[in-house]
Amino acid sequence: MTEDQAVATFATHEVTNQVPPLEGYDVAADATLLEGMAHEGAGWAAGELHHLGTRAGSAAVQEMGRVVNENRPVLRTHDRYGHRVDEVEFHPYWDELMGIAVAEGLHAAPWRSPQPRPHVARAAKFFVWAQAEIGHLCPISMTYAVVPALRHAPELSARYEPLLCARAYEPGLTIPATKRGLIAGMSMTEKQGGSDVRANATAARPRGDGTWSLVGHKWFTSAPMSDLFLALAQSPGGLSCFFVPRVLPDGARNAIRLQRLKDKLGNWSNASAEIEYEDATGWLVGEEGRGVPTIMEMVDQTRLDAMIGSASGMRWGAVQAVHHARHRRAFGKLLVDQPLMANVLADLVVESEAATAVALRLAGATDRAADGDGDEQAFRRLALPVAKYWLCKRAPVHAAESLECLGGNGYVEDSQLPRLYRDAPVNSVWEGSGNVAALDALRAMATQPASVDAFLAELDAAAGADPRLDRATGRLRAALGAPGALELHARRLVESMALALQGALLVRRGAPAVADAFCASRLDGDWGAAFGTLNAKADSAAIVARAAVEPGT
Repeated sequence: MTEDQAVATFATHEVTNQVPPLEGYDVAADATLLEGMAHEGAGWAAGELHHLGTRAGSAAVQEMGRVVNENRPVLRTHDRYGHRVDEVEFHPYWDELMGIAVAEGLHAAPWRSPQPRPHVARAAKFFVWAQAEIGHLCPISMTYAVVPALRHAPELSARYEPLLCARAYEPGLTIPATKRGLIAGMSMTEKQGGSDVRANATAARPRGDGTWSLVGHKWFTSAPMSDLFLALAQSPGGLSCFFVPRVLPDGARNAIRLQRLKDKLGNWSNASAEIEYEDATGWLVGEEGRGVPTIMEMVDQTRLDAMIGSASGMRWGAVQAVHHARHRRAFGKLLVDQPLMANVLADLVVESEAATAVALRLAGATDRAADGDGDEQAFRRLALPVAKYWLCKRAPVHAAESLECLGGNGYVEDSQLPRLYRDAPVNSVWEGSGNVAALDALRAMATQPASVDAFLAELDAAAGADPRLDRATGRLRAALGAPGALELHARRLVESMALALQGALLVRRGAPAVADAFCASRLDGDWGAAFGTLNAKADSAAIVARAAVEPGT
Protein backbone atom coordinates (compact mmCIF):
# COMPACT_ATOMS: atom_id res chain seq x y z
CA MET A 1 0.00 0.00 0.00
CA THR A 2 1.37 3.40 -1.00
CA GLU A 3 1.45 6.36 1.39
CA ASP A 4 -1.30 8.10 -0.63
CA GLN A 5 -3.48 4.99 -0.44
CA ALA A 6 -2.97 4.81 3.30
CA VAL A 7 -4.03 8.43 3.72
CA ALA A 8 -7.12 7.86 1.56
CA THR A 9 -8.01 4.76 3.52
CA PHE A 10 -7.73 6.37 6.93
CA ALA A 11 -9.02 9.91 6.20
CA THR A 12 -11.83 10.15 8.75
CA HIS A 13 -12.62 13.85 8.79
CA GLU A 14 -14.36 14.50 5.50
CA VAL A 15 -16.99 17.12 6.32
CA THR A 16 -20.47 16.47 4.95
CA ASN A 17 -24.02 17.35 5.96
CA GLN A 18 -22.90 20.35 8.01
CA VAL A 19 -24.86 23.59 7.85
CA PRO A 20 -23.13 26.60 6.25
CA PRO A 21 -22.56 29.54 8.61
CA LEU A 22 -25.36 32.06 8.60
CA GLU A 23 -23.42 35.23 7.91
CA GLY A 24 -23.37 37.95 5.32
CA TYR A 25 -27.14 38.43 5.41
CA ASP A 26 -29.51 41.30 6.21
CA VAL A 27 -30.99 40.83 9.69
CA ALA A 28 -33.62 43.45 8.79
CA ALA A 29 -35.00 41.20 6.01
CA ASP A 30 -37.92 40.50 8.32
CA ALA A 31 -41.38 41.10 6.89
CA THR A 32 -43.11 41.41 10.27
CA LEU A 33 -40.58 43.98 11.46
CA LEU A 34 -40.69 46.05 8.27
CA GLU A 35 -44.47 45.95 7.97
CA GLY A 36 -44.92 46.77 11.65
CA MET A 37 -42.54 49.71 11.40
CA ALA A 38 -44.51 51.04 8.44
CA HIS A 39 -47.84 50.52 10.26
CA GLU A 40 -46.52 52.58 13.14
CA GLY A 41 -45.47 55.46 10.90
CA ALA A 42 -41.70 54.98 10.66
CA GLY A 43 -41.41 53.50 7.20
CA TRP A 44 -39.01 56.30 6.34
CA ALA A 45 -36.31 54.46 8.34
CA ALA A 46 -36.35 51.28 6.21
CA GLY A 47 -33.13 52.19 4.40
CA GLU A 48 -31.29 52.87 7.65
CA LEU A 49 -32.65 49.64 9.08
CA HIS A 50 -31.37 47.56 6.15
CA HIS A 51 -27.97 49.24 6.43
CA LEU A 52 -27.78 48.29 10.09
CA GLY A 53 -29.21 44.83 9.40
CA THR A 54 -26.46 44.13 6.89
CA ARG A 55 -23.85 45.10 9.48
CA ALA A 56 -25.54 42.97 12.15
CA GLY A 57 -25.52 39.93 9.86
CA SER A 58 -21.91 40.34 8.75
CA ALA A 59 -19.22 37.86 9.73
CA ALA A 60 -17.15 40.67 11.24
CA VAL A 61 -19.86 41.85 13.65
CA GLN A 62 -20.83 38.31 14.57
CA GLU A 63 -17.19 37.73 15.49
CA MET A 64 -17.25 40.84 17.66
CA GLY A 65 -20.28 39.46 19.49
CA ARG A 66 -18.53 36.16 20.11
CA VAL A 67 -15.29 37.73 21.29
CA VAL A 68 -16.80 40.22 23.76
CA ASN A 69 -18.68 37.37 25.42
CA GLU A 70 -15.58 35.20 25.65
CA ASN A 71 -13.50 38.10 27.04
CA ARG A 72 -15.58 39.38 29.91
CA PRO A 73 -15.13 42.79 31.55
CA VAL A 74 -12.43 42.98 34.22
CA LEU A 75 -12.56 45.23 37.28
CA ARG A 76 -9.45 47.28 38.06
CA THR A 77 -9.92 48.80 41.51
CA HIS A 78 -6.36 50.13 41.95
CA ASP A 79 -3.42 51.11 39.83
CA ARG A 80 0.08 49.66 40.30
CA TYR A 81 0.88 52.26 42.95
CA GLY A 82 -2.17 51.58 45.11
CA HIS A 83 -4.36 54.49 43.99
CA ARG A 84 -8.07 53.82 43.53
CA VAL A 85 -8.99 53.86 39.84
CA ASP A 86 -12.33 52.01 39.83
CA GLU A 87 -12.21 51.18 36.14
CA VAL A 88 -13.85 48.41 34.13
CA GLU A 89 -11.65 47.09 31.34
CA PHE A 90 -13.42 45.87 28.18
CA HIS A 91 -12.24 44.17 25.02
CA PRO A 92 -11.80 46.76 22.23
CA TYR A 93 -14.66 45.17 20.31
CA TRP A 94 -17.00 46.34 23.08
CA ASP A 95 -16.23 49.95 22.25
CA GLU A 96 -16.70 49.23 18.55
CA LEU A 97 -20.16 47.80 19.17
CA MET A 98 -21.04 50.69 21.46
CA GLY A 99 -19.84 53.19 18.89
CA ILE A 100 -22.00 51.69 16.17
CA ALA A 101 -25.06 51.61 18.43
CA VAL A 102 -24.63 55.26 19.39
CA ALA A 103 -23.90 56.40 15.83
CA GLU A 104 -27.07 54.65 14.66
CA GLY A 105 -29.16 56.44 17.29
CA LEU A 106 -30.06 53.42 19.41
CA HIS A 107 -29.45 55.42 22.60
CA ALA A 108 -31.23 58.68 23.51
CA ALA A 109 -31.30 60.19 20.01
CA PRO A 110 -35.11 59.81 19.51
CA TRP A 111 -35.85 62.34 22.26
CA ARG A 112 -34.44 65.13 20.08
CA SER A 113 -35.15 63.74 16.61
CA PRO A 114 -37.11 65.80 14.08
CA GLN A 115 -38.27 62.66 12.24
CA PRO A 116 -41.79 61.26 12.66
CA ARG A 117 -42.17 58.29 15.04
CA PRO A 118 -38.49 58.26 16.04
CA HIS A 119 -39.09 55.83 18.91
CA VAL A 120 -40.51 53.25 16.49
CA ALA A 121 -37.51 53.60 14.19
CA ARG A 122 -35.18 53.31 17.15
CA ALA A 123 -37.05 50.22 18.46
CA ALA A 124 -36.71 48.50 15.07
CA LYS A 125 -32.98 49.26 15.01
CA PHE A 126 -32.59 48.03 18.59
CA PHE A 127 -34.41 44.82 17.57
CA VAL A 128 -32.04 44.28 14.64
CA TRP A 129 -28.79 45.20 16.38
CA ALA A 130 -29.60 43.05 19.43
CA GLN A 131 -29.33 40.01 17.17
CA ALA A 132 -25.65 40.84 16.75
CA GLU A 133 -24.88 41.14 20.48
CA ILE A 134 -27.32 42.13 23.19
CA GLY A 135 -25.08 42.68 26.22
CA HIS A 136 -23.74 46.08 25.18
CA LEU A 137 -27.28 47.30 24.67
CA CYS A 138 -27.79 47.52 28.44
CA PRO A 139 -25.94 50.86 28.74
CA ILE A 140 -27.46 51.94 25.43
CA SER A 141 -30.91 51.27 26.88
CA MET A 142 -30.10 53.10 30.12
CA THR A 143 -28.96 56.12 28.14
CA TYR A 144 -32.20 56.07 26.16
CA ALA A 145 -34.26 55.77 29.31
CA VAL A 146 -32.60 58.43 31.45
CA VAL A 147 -33.86 61.42 29.47
CA PRO A 148 -37.50 61.58 30.68
CA ALA A 149 -36.42 61.21 34.31
CA LEU A 150 -33.65 63.78 34.01
CA ARG A 151 -36.14 66.34 32.70
CA HIS A 152 -37.44 66.60 36.27
CA ALA A 153 -34.26 68.63 36.88
CA PRO A 154 -34.48 71.26 34.11
CA GLU A 155 -31.02 72.76 34.68
CA LEU A 156 -29.31 69.36 34.59
CA SER A 157 -31.39 68.33 31.60
CA ALA A 158 -30.48 71.46 29.65
CA ARG A 159 -26.79 70.82 30.29
CA TYR A 160 -26.59 67.07 29.73
CA GLU A 161 -29.50 65.97 27.53
CA PRO A 162 -27.85 67.21 24.30
CA LEU A 163 -24.78 65.10 25.13
CA LEU A 164 -26.87 62.05 26.02
CA CYS A 165 -28.63 62.37 22.66
CA ALA A 166 -25.48 63.09 20.64
CA ARG A 167 -24.43 60.39 18.18
CA ALA A 168 -20.88 60.31 19.49
CA TYR A 169 -19.46 57.62 21.76
CA GLU A 170 -16.50 58.69 23.86
CA PRO A 171 -15.35 56.15 26.45
CA GLY A 172 -13.09 57.09 29.33
CA LEU A 173 -13.37 59.13 32.50
CA THR A 174 -13.36 62.89 32.14
CA ILE A 175 -15.64 65.84 32.96
CA PRO A 176 -19.03 64.97 31.43
CA ALA A 177 -19.69 68.44 30.03
CA THR A 178 -16.44 68.30 28.04
CA LYS A 179 -17.23 65.05 26.23
CA ARG A 180 -18.82 64.72 22.79
CA GLY A 181 -21.39 62.23 24.06
CA LEU A 182 -22.45 60.59 27.33
CA ILE A 183 -23.60 57.18 28.55
CA ALA A 184 -25.91 56.79 31.55
CA GLY A 185 -26.53 54.05 34.10
CA MET A 186 -28.92 53.30 36.94
CA SER A 187 -28.04 52.76 40.61
CA MET A 188 -31.12 51.65 42.46
CA THR A 189 -31.10 48.12 43.92
CA GLU A 190 -29.80 47.32 47.41
CA LYS A 191 -29.15 43.94 48.97
CA GLN A 192 -31.76 44.17 51.71
CA GLY A 193 -34.58 45.26 49.42
CA GLY A 194 -34.17 44.08 45.83
CA SER A 195 -37.33 45.16 44.01
CA ASP A 196 -38.58 46.78 47.22
CA VAL A 197 -36.59 49.95 46.67
CA ARG A 198 -38.41 51.73 49.49
CA ALA A 199 -36.26 49.60 51.81
CA ASN A 200 -33.14 51.36 50.48
CA ALA A 201 -30.70 52.49 53.17
CA THR A 202 -28.30 54.66 51.17
CA ALA A 203 -28.41 58.07 52.83
CA ALA A 204 -28.36 61.50 51.20
CA ARG A 205 -27.66 64.69 53.15
CA PRO A 206 -27.71 68.27 51.82
CA ARG A 207 -24.42 70.13 51.93
CA GLY A 208 -25.95 73.58 51.68
CA ASP A 209 -24.41 74.44 48.31
CA GLY A 210 -26.96 72.67 46.13
CA THR A 211 -25.13 69.34 46.21
CA TRP A 212 -25.86 66.29 48.32
CA SER A 213 -23.61 63.75 50.04
CA LEU A 214 -24.47 60.11 49.30
CA VAL A 215 -23.31 57.30 51.57
CA GLY A 216 -24.30 53.67 51.08
CA HIS A 217 -24.01 50.40 49.18
CA LYS A 218 -25.74 49.41 45.93
CA TRP A 219 -26.13 45.70 45.25
CA PHE A 220 -26.68 46.06 41.49
CA THR A 221 -25.58 49.01 39.41
CA SER A 222 -26.07 48.71 35.70
CA ALA A 223 -23.27 49.80 33.38
CA PRO A 224 -20.78 50.94 36.08
CA MET A 225 -18.43 52.47 33.49
CA SER A 226 -21.10 55.05 32.56
CA ASP A 227 -20.49 58.78 32.75
CA LEU A 228 -23.39 59.36 35.10
CA PHE A 229 -26.07 57.55 37.09
CA LEU A 230 -29.50 58.13 38.49
CA ALA A 231 -29.46 56.81 42.05
CA LEU A 232 -32.00 56.42 44.84
CA ALA A 233 -31.14 57.48 48.39
CA GLN A 234 -32.98 58.31 51.59
CA SER A 235 -32.96 62.06 52.17
CA PRO A 236 -34.53 63.91 55.14
CA GLY A 237 -37.66 64.32 53.03
CA GLY A 238 -37.89 60.67 52.01
CA LEU A 239 -36.61 58.44 49.22
CA SER A 240 -35.27 60.72 46.49
CA CYS A 241 -33.56 60.51 43.10
CA PHE A 242 -30.09 61.93 42.47
CA PHE A 243 -27.87 62.68 39.49
CA VAL A 244 -24.43 61.23 40.28
CA PRO A 245 -21.57 61.71 37.75
CA ARG A 246 -18.38 59.66 37.95
CA VAL A 247 -16.28 62.76 37.36
CA LEU A 248 -17.24 66.04 39.02
CA PRO A 249 -17.38 69.38 37.16
CA ASP A 250 -13.99 70.38 38.61
CA GLY A 251 -12.36 67.23 37.22
CA ALA A 252 -12.11 65.34 40.52
CA ARG A 253 -13.21 61.72 40.68
CA ASN A 254 -16.51 61.31 42.49
CA ALA A 255 -16.34 59.00 45.53
CA ILE A 256 -17.93 56.01 43.77
CA ARG A 257 -16.10 52.78 44.59
CA LEU A 258 -16.57 49.69 42.44
CA GLN A 259 -16.45 46.77 44.86
CA ARG A 260 -16.87 43.80 42.55
CA LEU A 261 -18.46 42.74 39.26
CA LYS A 262 -21.33 40.30 39.42
CA ASP A 263 -20.64 36.78 38.15
CA LYS A 264 -23.84 36.41 36.13
CA LEU A 265 -25.54 33.49 34.42
CA GLY A 266 -25.35 35.31 31.12
CA ASN A 267 -25.07 38.85 29.77
CA TRP A 268 -21.32 38.24 29.99
CA SER A 269 -20.14 41.09 27.80
CA ASN A 270 -21.82 43.66 30.04
CA ALA A 271 -20.59 44.67 33.48
CA SER A 272 -22.91 44.82 36.50
CA ALA A 273 -21.35 45.94 39.75
CA GLU A 274 -21.69 46.38 43.47
CA ILE A 275 -20.67 49.90 44.36
CA GLU A 276 -20.13 52.05 47.45
CA TYR A 277 -20.99 55.72 47.68
CA GLU A 278 -18.40 57.14 50.10
CA ASP A 279 -19.55 60.73 50.51
CA ALA A 280 -20.27 60.84 46.79
CA THR A 281 -21.63 64.06 45.30
CA GLY A 282 -25.08 64.13 43.77
CA TRP A 283 -27.71 66.61 42.62
CA LEU A 284 -31.42 66.20 43.35
CA VAL A 285 -33.61 65.16 40.41
CA GLY A 286 -37.30 65.89 40.90
CA GLU A 287 -38.93 66.62 44.22
CA GLU A 288 -37.39 65.42 47.45
CA GLY A 289 -39.27 62.32 48.64
CA ARG A 290 -40.52 61.57 45.11
CA GLY A 291 -37.58 59.44 44.05
CA VAL A 292 -39.54 56.36 43.06
CA PRO A 293 -41.96 58.12 40.66
CA THR A 294 -39.01 60.03 39.20
CA ILE A 295 -36.75 57.05 38.53
CA MET A 296 -39.73 54.98 37.37
CA GLU A 297 -39.78 57.20 34.30
CA MET A 298 -36.39 55.68 33.50
CA VAL A 299 -37.47 52.16 34.45
CA ASP A 300 -40.55 52.53 32.25
CA GLN A 301 -38.40 53.03 29.16
CA THR A 302 -35.96 50.25 29.99
CA ARG A 303 -38.92 47.89 30.36
CA LEU A 304 -39.79 48.68 26.76
CA ASP A 305 -36.27 47.68 25.74
CA ALA A 306 -36.41 44.49 27.83
CA MET A 307 -39.47 43.52 25.84
CA ILE A 308 -37.90 44.46 22.49
CA GLY A 309 -34.75 42.53 23.42
CA SER A 310 -36.79 39.43 24.21
CA ALA A 311 -38.65 39.69 20.91
CA SER A 312 -35.34 40.13 19.10
CA GLY A 313 -33.89 37.03 20.73
CA MET A 314 -36.91 35.00 19.65
CA ARG A 315 -36.48 36.15 16.07
CA TRP A 316 -32.76 35.29 16.12
CA GLY A 317 -33.45 31.85 17.62
CA ALA A 318 -36.15 31.09 15.06
CA VAL A 319 -33.93 32.18 12.16
CA GLN A 320 -31.07 30.02 13.41
CA ALA A 321 -33.33 26.99 13.85
CA VAL A 322 -34.91 27.39 10.42
CA HIS A 323 -31.53 27.90 8.77
CA HIS A 324 -30.22 24.70 10.33
CA ALA A 325 -33.28 22.70 9.32
CA ARG A 326 -33.12 23.93 5.72
CA HIS A 327 -29.57 22.62 5.30
CA ARG A 328 -29.32 19.57 7.54
CA ARG A 329 -30.40 16.09 6.42
CA ALA A 330 -31.53 13.24 8.63
CA PHE A 331 -33.21 9.96 7.76
CA GLY A 332 -33.04 10.65 4.05
CA LYS A 333 -34.41 14.18 3.79
CA LEU A 334 -33.97 17.74 5.00
CA LEU A 335 -35.14 18.40 8.53
CA VAL A 336 -37.38 21.22 7.36
CA ASP A 337 -39.31 18.72 5.18
CA GLN A 338 -40.07 16.44 8.10
CA PRO A 339 -43.55 17.16 9.47
CA LEU A 340 -42.79 17.19 13.17
CA MET A 341 -39.74 19.41 12.80
CA ALA A 342 -41.71 21.72 10.51
CA ASN A 343 -44.37 21.98 13.19
CA VAL A 344 -41.77 22.94 15.81
CA LEU A 345 -40.22 25.54 13.53
CA ALA A 346 -43.59 27.02 12.60
CA ASP A 347 -44.53 27.29 16.26
CA LEU A 348 -41.29 29.13 17.01
CA VAL A 349 -41.95 31.55 14.15
CA VAL A 350 -45.52 32.18 15.32
CA GLU A 351 -44.26 33.06 18.80
CA SER A 352 -41.57 35.29 17.35
CA GLU A 353 -43.89 37.23 15.07
CA ALA A 354 -46.45 37.73 17.82
CA ALA A 355 -43.69 39.16 20.02
CA THR A 356 -42.44 41.46 17.26
CA ALA A 357 -45.93 42.79 16.58
CA VAL A 358 -46.59 43.79 20.19
CA ALA A 359 -43.10 45.27 20.64
CA LEU A 360 -43.58 47.62 17.68
CA ARG A 361 -47.11 48.52 18.76
CA LEU A 362 -45.78 49.64 22.14
CA ALA A 363 -42.96 51.58 20.51
CA GLY A 364 -45.66 53.37 18.52
CA ALA A 365 -47.58 54.07 21.72
CA THR A 366 -44.39 55.56 23.17
CA ASP A 367 -44.18 58.00 20.28
CA ARG A 368 -47.83 58.98 20.49
CA ALA A 369 -47.73 59.35 24.26
CA ALA A 370 -44.67 61.60 23.92
CA ASP A 371 -46.71 63.69 21.47
CA GLY A 372 -49.44 64.12 24.11
CA ASP A 373 -51.94 61.45 23.04
CA GLY A 374 -53.80 60.64 26.26
CA ASP A 375 -55.44 57.46 24.96
CA GLU A 376 -52.11 56.06 23.83
CA GLN A 377 -50.54 57.02 27.14
CA ALA A 378 -53.29 55.12 28.96
CA PHE A 379 -52.93 52.10 26.67
CA ARG A 380 -49.17 52.05 27.16
CA ARG A 381 -49.46 52.31 30.92
CA LEU A 382 -51.21 48.93 31.08
CA ALA A 383 -50.01 47.18 27.92
CA LEU A 384 -46.32 47.70 28.72
CA PRO A 385 -46.18 45.66 31.97
CA VAL A 386 -48.51 43.10 30.40
CA ALA A 387 -46.28 42.62 27.38
CA LYS A 388 -43.06 42.89 29.38
CA TYR A 389 -44.27 40.08 31.65
CA TRP A 390 -45.27 37.74 28.84
CA LEU A 391 -42.54 38.28 26.25
CA CYS A 392 -39.80 38.03 28.83
CA LYS A 393 -41.33 34.82 30.18
CA ARG A 394 -41.57 33.27 26.72
CA ALA A 395 -38.04 34.13 25.61
CA PRO A 396 -36.14 31.52 27.70
CA VAL A 397 -38.51 28.73 26.65
CA HIS A 398 -38.22 29.81 23.04
CA ALA A 399 -34.41 29.90 23.26
CA ALA A 400 -34.31 26.37 24.67
CA GLU A 401 -36.46 25.01 21.82
CA SER A 402 -34.46 26.88 19.19
CA LEU A 403 -31.28 25.38 20.61
CA GLU A 404 -32.77 21.90 20.58
CA CYS A 405 -33.57 22.19 16.88
CA LEU A 406 -29.81 22.04 16.29
CA GLY A 407 -29.45 18.97 18.46
CA GLY A 408 -26.00 18.50 19.96
CA ASN A 409 -24.63 21.20 17.65
CA GLY A 410 -26.90 23.70 19.37
CA TYR A 411 -25.54 22.78 22.80
CA VAL A 412 -22.00 23.63 21.75
CA GLU A 413 -20.70 27.18 22.18
CA ASP A 414 -19.64 27.43 18.54
CA SER A 415 -23.29 27.68 17.51
CA GLN A 416 -23.84 30.76 19.73
CA LEU A 417 -27.20 29.28 20.79
CA PRO A 418 -25.91 28.72 24.35
CA ARG A 419 -25.28 32.46 24.53
CA LEU A 420 -28.88 33.13 23.52
CA TYR A 421 -30.06 30.64 26.14
CA ARG A 422 -27.97 32.27 28.89
CA ASP A 423 -29.00 35.77 27.93
CA ALA A 424 -32.73 35.09 27.59
CA PRO A 425 -33.75 35.11 31.29
CA VAL A 426 -32.14 38.45 32.14
CA ASN A 427 -34.90 40.60 30.65
CA SER A 428 -37.45 38.91 32.87
CA VAL A 429 -35.36 39.70 35.95
CA TRP A 430 -34.27 43.24 35.07
CA GLU A 431 -36.60 46.18 35.61
CA GLY A 432 -39.01 44.09 37.65
CA SER A 433 -39.34 40.33 37.74
CA GLY A 434 -42.46 38.56 36.51
CA ASN A 435 -44.34 39.15 39.74
CA VAL A 436 -43.41 42.83 39.79
CA ALA A 437 -44.59 43.28 36.20
CA ALA A 438 -47.87 41.46 36.85
CA LEU A 439 -48.54 43.45 40.00
CA ASP A 440 -47.73 46.68 38.17
CA ALA A 441 -50.41 45.78 35.63
CA LEU A 442 -52.89 45.36 38.50
CA ARG A 443 -51.78 48.70 39.91
CA ALA A 444 -52.40 50.38 36.58
CA MET A 445 -55.90 48.91 36.40
CA ALA A 446 -56.69 50.02 39.95
CA THR A 447 -55.28 53.54 39.79
CA GLN A 448 -55.88 54.40 36.14
CA PRO A 449 -59.17 52.86 34.98
CA ALA A 450 -58.73 54.61 31.63
CA SER A 451 -55.87 52.19 30.93
CA VAL A 452 -58.33 49.27 30.99
CA ASP A 453 -60.66 51.09 28.60
CA ALA A 454 -57.76 51.85 26.26
CA PHE A 455 -56.54 48.27 26.36
CA LEU A 456 -59.99 46.87 25.58
CA ALA A 457 -60.41 49.43 22.79
CA GLU A 458 -57.27 47.98 21.18
CA LEU A 459 -58.86 44.53 21.24
CA ASP A 460 -62.17 45.89 19.97
CA ALA A 461 -60.40 47.29 16.92
CA ALA A 462 -60.07 43.65 15.79
CA ALA A 463 -63.61 42.63 16.73
CA GLY A 464 -65.24 40.35 14.18
CA ALA A 465 -61.97 39.53 12.43
CA ASP A 466 -61.67 36.10 14.07
CA PRO A 467 -64.27 34.36 16.27
CA ARG A 468 -61.54 32.80 18.41
CA LEU A 469 -60.22 36.24 19.27
CA ASP A 470 -63.76 37.44 19.98
CA ARG A 471 -64.26 34.59 22.44
CA ALA A 472 -60.93 35.29 24.12
CA THR A 473 -61.83 38.98 24.44
CA GLY A 474 -65.18 38.03 25.98
CA ARG A 475 -63.50 35.81 28.55
CA LEU A 476 -61.03 38.56 29.35
CA ARG A 477 -63.79 41.13 29.89
CA ALA A 478 -65.47 38.74 32.30
CA ALA A 479 -62.22 38.18 34.20
CA LEU A 480 -61.53 41.89 34.43
CA GLY A 481 -65.00 42.50 35.83
CA ALA A 482 -64.99 39.63 38.33
CA PRO A 483 -64.21 40.33 41.99
CA GLY A 484 -61.83 38.05 43.84
CA ALA A 485 -58.21 37.54 44.75
CA LEU A 486 -56.75 39.35 41.75
CA GLU A 487 -53.23 39.40 43.18
CA LEU A 488 -53.22 35.63 43.58
CA HIS A 489 -54.26 35.18 39.96
CA ALA A 490 -52.35 38.14 38.52
CA ARG A 491 -50.12 36.03 36.30
CA ARG A 492 -53.04 34.17 34.78
CA LEU A 493 -54.90 37.41 34.08
CA VAL A 494 -51.87 39.18 32.61
CA GLU A 495 -51.05 36.19 30.42
CA SER A 496 -54.60 36.23 29.03
CA MET A 497 -54.30 39.94 28.33
CA ALA A 498 -50.97 39.52 26.55
CA LEU A 499 -52.26 36.71 24.35
CA ALA A 500 -55.41 38.63 23.44
CA LEU A 501 -53.34 41.69 22.53
CA GLN A 502 -50.99 39.65 20.36
CA GLY A 503 -53.94 37.97 18.66
CA ALA A 504 -55.63 41.30 17.95
CA LEU A 505 -52.48 42.69 16.36
CA LEU A 506 -51.86 39.59 14.25
CA VAL A 507 -55.38 39.33 12.84
CA ARG A 508 -55.26 43.00 11.86
CA ARG A 509 -51.70 43.22 10.58
CA GLY A 510 -49.99 39.85 10.53
CA ALA A 511 -49.55 37.20 7.88
CA PRO A 512 -52.81 35.20 7.58
CA ALA A 513 -51.10 31.84 8.19
CA VAL A 514 -49.42 33.17 11.32
CA ALA A 515 -52.58 34.82 12.65
CA ASP A 516 -54.64 31.67 12.06
CA ALA A 517 -52.10 29.42 13.80
CA PHE A 518 -51.81 31.85 16.72
CA CYS A 519 -55.56 32.13 17.28
CA ALA A 520 -56.06 28.36 17.01
CA SER A 521 -53.26 27.55 19.44
CA ARG A 522 -52.90 30.43 21.89
CA LEU A 523 -56.52 31.62 22.04
CA ASP A 524 -58.65 28.57 21.25
CA GLY A 525 -56.75 26.01 23.31
CA ASP A 526 -55.80 23.78 20.37
CA TRP A 527 -52.20 23.64 21.60
CA GLY A 528 -49.93 21.55 23.78
CA ALA A 529 -47.55 22.72 26.47
CA ALA A 530 -44.45 22.43 24.26
CA PHE A 531 -43.58 24.08 20.97
CA GLY A 532 -44.41 21.93 17.95
CA THR A 533 -48.02 21.18 18.80
CA LEU A 534 -49.86 23.27 16.20
CA ASN A 535 -52.87 21.52 14.70
CA ALA A 536 -52.86 19.92 11.27
CA LYS A 537 -54.55 22.93 9.66
CA ALA A 538 -51.55 25.18 10.32
CA ASP A 539 -49.71 26.11 7.13
CA SER A 540 -46.30 25.19 8.52
CA ALA A 541 -44.44 25.64 5.25
CA ALA A 542 -45.72 29.18 4.72
CA ILE A 543 -44.96 30.13 8.33
CA VAL A 544 -41.45 28.65 8.33
CA ALA A 545 -40.62 30.46 5.08
CA ARG A 546 -41.01 33.77 6.93
CA ALA A 547 -37.84 33.03 8.94
CA ALA A 548 -35.82 31.62 6.05
CA VAL A 549 -32.75 33.64 5.09
CA GLU A 550 -29.73 32.76 3.00
CA PRO A 551 -26.06 33.44 3.74
CA GLY A 552 -24.54 36.07 1.51
CA THR A 553 -27.81 37.89 0.77
